[in-house]
Amino acid sequence: MNPFTFVTAGDVPAALAQAAQGARFIAGGTNLIDLMKGGVLQPARLVDINRIRLDAIERTADGGLRLGALARNAATAYDPLVREHYPLLATAILSGASGQIRNMASNAGNLLQRTRCYYFYDTDTPCNKREPGSGCSAIGALARQHAILGASEHCIATHPSDMCVALAALEATVQVASARGERAIRFADFHRLPGDRPDMDTTLAPDELIVAITLPLADGFRAHSAYLKLRERLSYAFALVSVAAALDLDGGTIRAARVALGGVAHKPWRDPAAEALLVGRPATDEAFTRAADALLQGAVPQGAGEGSNAFKIPLARRAIVRALVVATAGTVTNLGESMQ
Repeated sequence: MNPFTFVTAGDVPAALAQAAQGARFIAGGTNLIDLMKGGVLQPARLVDINRIRLDAIERTADGGLRLGALARNAATAYDPLVREHYPLLATAILSGASGQIRNMASNAGNLLQRTRCYYFYDTDTPCNKREPGSGCSAIGALARQHAILGASEHCIATHPSDMCVALAALEATVQVASARGERAIRFADFHRLPGDRPDMDTTLAPDELIVAITLPLADGFRAHSAYLKLRERLSYAFALVSVAAALDLDGGTIRAARVALGGVAHKPWRDPAAEALLVGRPATDEAFTRAADALLQGAVPQGAGEGSNAFKIPLARRAIVRALVVATAGTVTNLGESMQ
């Protein structure tokens, strides 16, 4: 690990002043420290922001919810307001990592975690995310974990978060601050597709600090949601494919639908046009399959031979249908509660 300077900030202005000097923020450190140990990142200066009071979870004036950037993932998943009004989010969070990591990882850190592409972590291989212009070692090689949607000739990595898939489906907003003031970023605009700059994961500027994540009122989806995660093993593994599905039902007819995918692209994947195909239709396997085909339109397998991820396309199609079937029956969380 490279030598670095470590400082502590007691408030947002102090943290932003450090960022202006090139410091990187550290909260839980559950991803950043791993990257530093592996030599993937070598920051010269870290600023600890844990003393800043950004961990509150509270209702907003419009009936939504504000999640503090420094609230830990575990605290967020088990918060009574999250459990009652956003069970999809609680379930997604508890599907990721381990209990110890969820106790340390912050909400903002979850949004900013880097890909778990093995070539990104292997500093002996070319990687455009790590060193722009060096090439992508995953293309044409072992790519079982990689993207089938939104990839480019420069990068086929996927975003690893479970929490972010649910936040995408719930149409969250990311609240950020800088010396220039505050701004709100729609969750759909926060993460980037790789394009020709795969080293840039988000639209967050280097001098900006996430202060909160806000969720709009979503009680119409509360009783019919599901998070389905398919992975190589049941314990502590990232998704091959994950689905966050939420339905607003009027009897057996769909009034509104949200479907977001994880493990398939450089960012959580949503297509409002595919969701619109469900509106006004009965909640049936036929309707769900039609929406799944639309959501996966343009999917392209990556890798070669036994290292190909071509299996992800039919796997994702079946997962979308299954998640929507489960959501139709009624929300069941991994907190042992039924919301039906």
